[in-house]
Amino acid sequence: MKMKTLALAAACTLGLFATQASADKLDSIIESGKLRCAVVLDFPPMGSRDASNNPIGFDVDYCSDLAKVLGVKPEVVETPFADRIPALISNRVDVVVGSTSDTLERAKTVGMSIPYFAFTMVVLTRDDKKINSYKDLKGRPVGNTVSSYEAIALEKDVKAWKDPKGTFRAYQTQADTILAVSQGHIDATVVTSTVAFASIKSGKYKGLKVAGEAPYTIDYVSLVAKRSEYGLINYLNLFVNQQVRNGRYTELYQKWVGGTPPTLLVPNVYY
Repeated sequence: MKMKTLALAAACTLGLFATQASADKLDSIIESGKLRCAVVLDFPPMGSRDASNNPIGFDVDYCSDLAKVLGVKPEVVETPFADRIPALISNRVDVVVGSTSDTLERAKTVGMSIPYFAFTMVVLTRDDKKINSYKDLKGRPVGNTVSSYEAIALEKDVKAWKDPKGTFRAYQTQADTILAVSQGHIDATVVTSTVAFASIKSGKYKGLKVAGEAPYTIDYVSLVAKRSEYGLINYLNLFVNQQVRNGRYTELYQKWVGGTPPTLLVPNVYY
């Protein structure tokens, strides 16, 4: 009887630990009263700071919308592109609302929602560089922001061109990349159309121009949670769906970008 009692007690203890270990992140966020969002704040109009140093942008508002439906307070955690996934894995944030491309490589490490935004890519250069299209980048010094979708694609093409005059340089932030173009350290970069036109409109960089679209696939981006948090990921999927259905996606797009928002539907794919 004593052995049976000890065995039962041990089983109960293990069961308690298992229940605690498998506690759903969605419940934890609600119980904590706050939602910590990783947001890139040098990526206007998705994320930046206003004159009072307050976070603003599409992703900032999207984080606030998610916090609102969860009944908690939003907390924006400024996170560079390269630190988005590490911030999530190390539990510094609960979810990434940081324009994160839904690559299969990333999906090995984290869980990704259905797309909540879609980017098209353009060439950003200077008026005096005589670059009029993407093909003109061959044999030129170019660069991009480390770990970004555009950087991976551009560096791959630079290597494929095998032009000895062509070089690729990586920069830590989007602002550093655009400044490098503006100051002539590199001849061009590839950025989203949102970033390109926001940079030109800002007046901070002289002589910049858009030189056509880059031949990249549309960059669909997702909300990101830990891979094991199925309950949270399912909630994020429904949240994105609701944002589109209730018109909030269009409202935010018109507020921060302008014009008609791109469809989030992938042609000839189930969802």
